Amino acid sequence: MTTRPHRPSHPTWPHALLDTSGHDPVPFRQFVLKVHSRCNLDCTYCYLYRGRDHSWRERPVRVPGRTVRHTAARIAEHVRTHGLDDIRIELHGGEPLLAGPAPVLAYARAVREAVPAGCRVTATVQSNGTRLTAPTLDLLAGAGIRVGLSLDGGRAAHNARRVDHAGRPAWPAARAAALRLAAHPASYAGILCTIDLRADPVDVYRSLLELRPPGVDFLLPHANWGHPPPGLDPRRPGRHRPGPTPYGDWLTGVFDVWWDESRLRTRIRLFQEIVALLLGAPSGAEAVGLSPVAAVVIETDGAIEQVDSLRSAYEGAAETGFDVFRHSFDLALRHPGVVARQLGSRALAPECLDCPVGTVCGGGNYVHRYAPGSGFRHPSVYCADLERIVRHVARRLERTAAEGDGV
Repeated sequence: MTTRPHRPSHPTWPHALLDTSGHDPVPFRQFVLKVHSRCNLDCTYCYLYRGRDHSWRERPVRVPGRTVRHTAARIAEHVRTHGLDDIRIELHGGEPLLAGPAPVLAYARAVREAVPAGCRVTATVQSNGTRLTAPTLDLLAGAGIRVGLSLDGGRAAHNARRVDHAGRPAWPAARAAALRLAAHPASYAGILCTIDLRADPVDVYRSLLELRPPGVDFLLPHANWGHPPPGLDPRRPGRHRPGPTPYGDWLTGVFDVWWDESRLRTRIRLFQEIVALLLGAPSGAEAVGLSPVAAVVIETDGAIEQVDSLRSAYEGAAETGFDVFRHSFDLALRHPGVVARQLGSRALAPECLDCPVGTVCGGGNYVHRYAPGSGFRHPSVYCADLERIVRHVARRLERTAAEGDGV
């Protein structure tokens, strides 16, 4: 276990002002296992390697076998304690395939062998695609490990920000990986796509369809009130109406094309979540809704941490102070940062509680609510954008119902 050289300076909420009375922790079901702490790409918008938190420099480049064994044992302990019958493991980096498929296969095997026989383990590796050769895909498929790709669209121009450390484009290798996965649909987990306002939304969507993913997650760039996203000017935390909605406009452009297809050709999780929430179903993702987050990260040095996206807020934001060698995951469930992301409406800002779309938006991604000093009890920096897309989807649902076409 690497000794941390500093203690993070946490904001007042949730670390000093959180009220946990009556809270019943929700056990972790998603375990993000870091296989490699480095990346062969140098994407210009990367919040991890170009952001405010540089703790990755202090961690082992590859996950040691000792960390793998202790992590598998801790996961099995958590499964037995809470009687879980299924969990997900997400094998991440950096780029998890930088050392080849062997470490990924070994990590997944260790977890599957450790958990009780009645627990199903769904395994996915999230890759930039540059190291996904045909033999590697065959090995992963044989082990029942699906592959998710990170792309910014389905054309070279969309992926101009995704380059290696020498400035060479990652697109040719990534495209080959996408086509390879399209030919093996059972191994294809889908595509994560970070929104770039400079790219035409419909072109991005249609170009991704050409790669035949089973699903697409459109992600808002990780940003907050102290560091606003591209295209939005700095302003004080709050619910600003009226206000510019460039990301909401981008998403509505994609939604209309997606909704109007003769059949929905691929899953877009954000849209499906919003539709479900408007129809009264619970959410299943952190981007919208109020369902408790049940994910935890294990770094290559065995540190138990919160989701990586917190690193975009401030240095040390993801740290819990726990590790798999000395602590159970149940201890991490009591960490104020974890509790805050499981409290639902109790963690929302007053503006969100009074907002007519607040229960659908759910305050947006927890990370995007951060303001330096005060912390995470604010509306999302994308507040206006989220309201724009939620109201747009609601109107389309109403129109569809009025036309008698069903949903």
